[in-house]
Amino acid sequence: MAWFKRVFDFYLDASIHVAFAVLSLMHITALTVNINVDFRLYCFIFFGTIGCYNFVKYGVEAHKYILVANRYHKNIQFFSIICTLIAIYHSFFLSKQVLMGLLVLGGITALYALPVLPRHRNFRSLSGLKILIVALVWAGTTVILPVYSETSQMNYDIQLETVQRFLLVLVLLVPFEIRDLKYDHADLKTLPQRLGVVGARRIGYVWVLLFYTITFLKSNVEPTLIISNTVFGLLLLLALYRSKKNQSKYYASFWVEALPIIWWSIVVLLNKTTNSL
Repeated sequence: MAWFKRVFDFYLDASIHVAFAVLSLMHITALTVNINVDFRLYCFIFFGTIGCYNFVKYGVEAHKYILVANRYHKNIQFFSIICTLIAIYHSFFLSKQVLMGLLVLGGITALYALPVLPRHRNFRSLSGLKILIVALVWAGTTVILPVYSETSQMNYDIQLETVQRFLLVLVLLVPFEIRDLKYDHADLKTLPQRLGVVGARRIGYVWVLLFYTITFLKSNVEPTLIISNTVFGLLLLLALYRSKKNQSKYYASFWVEALPIIWWSIVVLLNKTTNSL
C-alpha cells in the first residue's frame, strides 16, 4: 500500500484537501442563505486555493519553492502552477465586484506571506495576528465572495454567517497551533504558547459556544440548521478535546481539515431529506 500512502500524502501536502474544505464551506453558504453561486467561482476558489496555499507553505523562501531540488516538491510546484493557471482562466468569467473582493483578499494573503515589514518580516510573524488573518480570509472567501457574486446586500443573517464562519476557522486553527507548539518561534505568541494546551482548548470551547449561539440569533432558524450545527458543534468540541502537542501525523492535516467537508455532508443530507418529505 506504499503507493496509496504516496498519493494520500500528495493529496494533503499539495493542499487539495484544504481546497475541498474551502469549497464545502462555500456551498454551505449557498445552501444556508439560499443563493446559486456561479460554477466558475467554485472552480476559481478551488484551484486558486491550491495555488495560494502552496505558495504560502512553500513559496515564501525561494530555495523551498522556486529553486527546488527535491523531486517531490517539484511535483507540488508543477501541480500548483497548473492549478493557478486554471484559476486565472476562470477569473475571466467573474464579475468586477467579485474580482475586487478577490483583490482585497489576495492583498491580505500577500501581507500574510510576503516579507513586507522591516527586517524581512511578514504579518504572519506578528504575535497573535496569524490566526486572525487566516480566519478573516476564510470568512471572506467562503461567505462574502459567494454572496457578493449574487447580490451586493449584506443583510443581518449574512453578517451573522460571516462572524460565525470567522469563529469556526479560529476553532479549526487551534489543533494546528497545538501541533506546531514544538516548532513555532516564541515571538509568534500563539494561543498554546500564551495559555498552554489546556488554556488554548478552553478558548476554543468558548469559540464553539459562540459559533453555536449565533445559530439562534438568525432571523430564519430552520430545524435542519439547528440539527447540522448541533452535530457539527459537538464534532468541533471533540476535535479540540483530542488535540495535543504530540498528535498523530494526520490528525490536524486530515481529520481536522475534514470537518468542514463532514459539515457540508450533513447539511446536504438534511436538505435532501427535508426536500423529499
